Amino acid sequence: MIVGPPRDVSDPKIFHHVSLVAFLAWVGLGADGLSSSAYGPEEAYKALGPHSHLSIMLVAMTAVTIAVISIAYSNLIQHFPGGGGGYLVATKLLGSRVGVVSGCALLVDYVLTITVSIASGCDQLWSFLPPAAAPYKLLTEFIILLILVVLNLRGVKESVNILAPIFVLFIVTHVFAIVYAIGSHVTGLPKVFHDAHMDYSHSMSTIGFLPLMLILLRAYSLGGGTYTGIEAVSNGVSMLREPRVRTGKRTMALMAVSLAFTAGGIMFAYLLTNSVPAEGKTMNAVLLTNLFGRWHLGPFSAGMSFVILTLVAEAALLFVAAQTGFLDGPRVLSNMALDSWMPHRFSQLSDRLVTKNGVYMMGLAAAAALLYTRGDILTLVVMYSINVFITFSLTELGMARHWIKDREKEPKWKSQLSIHGTGLVMCLSILVITTFEKFSQGGWVTVVITGALIALCFAIRRHYDEVRAGLRRLDDILTTVPLPEQRPGPVVPSELESNAPTAVISISSFSGFGLHQILSIHKAFPNYFKQFVFVSAAVVDSGNFKGVEELDRLQTSTEENLLEYVRWAQGHGFRADYRMAIGTEAVETVEAICIEVSKEFPRAIFFTGRLIFKEEKWYHRLLHNETPHAIQRRLQFAGIQAMVLPIRVL
Repeated sequence: MIVGPPRDVSDPKIFHHVSLVAFLAWVGLGADGLSSSAYGPEEAYKALGPHSHLSIMLVAMTAVTIAVISIAYSNLIQHFPGGGGGYLVATKLLGSRVGVVSGCALLVDYVLTITVSIASGCDQLWSFLPPAAAPYKLLTEFIILLILVVLNLRGVKESVNILAPIFVLFIVTHVFAIVYAIGSHVTGLPKVFHDAHMDYSHSMSTIGFLPLMLILLRAYSLGGGTYTGIEAVSNGVSMLREPRVRTGKRTMALMAVSLAFTAGGIMFAYLLTNSVPAEGKTMNAVLLTNLFGRWHLGPFSAGMSFVILTLVAEAALLFVAAQTGFLDGPRVLSNMALDSWMPHRFSQLSDRLVTKNGVYMMGLAAAAALLYTRGDILTLVVMYSINVFITFSLTELGMARHWIKDREKEPKWKSQLSIHGTGLVMCLSILVITTFEKFSQGGWVTVVITGALIALCFAIRRHYDEVRAGLRRLDDILTTVPLPEQRPGPVVPSELESNAPTAVISISSFSGFGLHQILSIHKAFPNYFKQFVFVSAAVVDSGNFKGVEELDRLQTSTEENLLEYVRWAQGHGFRADYRMAIGTEAVETVEAICIEVSKEFPRAIFFTGRLIFKEEKWYHRLLHNETPHAIQRRLQFAGIQAMVLPIRVL
């Protein structure tokens, strides 16, 4: 009722159903970048203080920065069409250790994407609500967060479809407001530019060129929140409609143009309307009130109605922007899990084909951030910007290094290097200045959290490496044992007797781990089983859910592994066959296979293997799934004999 029915992962049209065309990708992924116009320009404009005339230069700098970063990330889409964004780029081009730094920064970034978007959205609403509503703001933020978690458990396309009308309403209202702000002041534009020039000359004569430029650079850096979200499209390429590269580039172009127009237009409109910060109101609320507050149709205040509608659209788009954290955050988490930097369970898909564990994690972390900051947008934006520009800087550094390293193979390396080099300088400048300026106002928190997350990732990776080393030793011992002479040609499963004692073994890949199970069965039941059935679930996770070809390869490799076990058992004089099925969850898939096998072989006993450690730690259950015991419980509840075989590797 809440998250919808399961999807059929074997449906060849499933990728078409869940993928996004350019417009829907603009809604789902571009909303994050576009919504930053609600808080980025405001922070930059406020940082100018009495030197508001510099906002004209700031508008130009903002547009150029958006263009440079967008072009750089469009190149990223072309070079990394499988998605992954900053984490994958840093890992491939700068090494896995740098990659995990970028990945952790991205994870914190996406948690703060959710938190900033929800907090800023409620700030827009509370700009016109009565002061008596203030105590309910934080509660409202938690309710909105819960709704978004449920929406994302339903799937990517469903959540984006629901929110698309909100996105369109934002575009319409804000384009109208910006065009009206410029159009209604068009006759006064010469005076605005003249006054700005006079103010600039006066400031130059009083404080000098260098201090004035430092003020401009500071405002430019503190407005870094404007550029957050630009990387979202390159991170989410895998969810785009084929051809993904072209769809991704179109989405990036739509986002860049819309963000440059909206952010630059809003900042210029602040100057045109002499908007100044007001207690309890966002700068956009002040701007809209200055523009439309005096509109009346008789006794009806049409202007304030439009102000409220626009602020509601802005708040709603910010809530849509929180989607990016739920769309891309779990994707980065799953990529890191596939590389063993995070618990492997984060790469698993639910039957709705979403990484539900990642969605839960992002929701819980966002709730913690909201609770810690009490929804204070100033603190959140500082924390947010620092992590965004850590990733931006590492990405640009990796791409710049790539173009220098491969300059002999790439004829256009100079133009590409200039783009990524410029982007690197811009991103590093914003990162250093923001961290220095705002370190005591929330910057230290994000540095500590990101650092702790990086340390945790290295600890997780070290544990998985130790387990893999133990499994490799087991492989070296068991998989290299020579088989008796066999007939050449493909493996042919044996004809099995339905009433004979049958050992049914759940396996994954052909390895010493699986062979150890066979040997353990012989040790526990000497000369009892004469035939074996090997069962396996071809589990679809975020690593192979990328296209029909990937699923075909998954099924083929699973079947090849099963045939290796059949060959091994037949080589030792046993009858052997196999069964397999494809699914998103190992326990349910294996359970279904085993129930069918139990009907076919009434005297079958079912076996699964489980890693055991000399000292069980509390974190082992987090890092290693409980699949064997879960399968055993389900089969025993169904009246089927099932045993878990302990496999010691450490």
